[in-house]
Amino acid sequence: SKTAKILGLGFPGGPAVERLAHEGNARSVPLPRPLLGSSEPHFSFAGLKSAVLRAKQSEAFADADIAAAFQQAALDCILDRTRRALAESDGVTALVVAGGVAANQTIRAGLEGLAAEFGLPFVAPPLALCTDNAAMIAWAGIETFRLGTATPDTLIARPRWPLDTSAVPMIGSGKKGAKA
Repeated sequence: SKTAKILGLGFPGGPAVERLAHEGNARSVPLPRPLLGSSEPHFSFAGLKSAVLRAKQSEAFADADIAAAFQQAALDCILDRTRRALAESDGVTALVVAGGVAANQTIRAGLEGLAAEFGLPFVAPPLALCTDNAAMIAWAGIETFRLGTATPDTLIARPRWPLDTSAVPMIGSGKKGAKA
């Protein structure tokens, strides 16, 4: 992750940031919460990574505090956006989370609490499977084949592969809008 790189934590960044965050005080570094409370349905961490870089460069904060503040800011944004989506959606039967974000215990616990708040089951892969991109990509392929929406001859691997083909595609990193 970019934050791990800024803090000199190496790869894989997510687990390193989480470990360091346990040692820090999330309230000691003022970081933004992009789109918090907005009616905008999308996520954005624009400005958050820049704020982390400025906090590091200022030399006014301990790395552990920056990591903790970053993790809390990300969680606040994720919970806000997910809460909004759940409140505005009909027929939701579960809150499902996967990928690296599902491996972060703080974020996972926050989302589990949010699911309980809405009376929904929380579904996530075992932790060991959450950080393996190859496993997640393979699983997406398996599910696509099971649905019959692709065959080995028609499937073309591409970045930002949508599992929901009716969803509005993303254009570039963090940009929204339909692609022609």
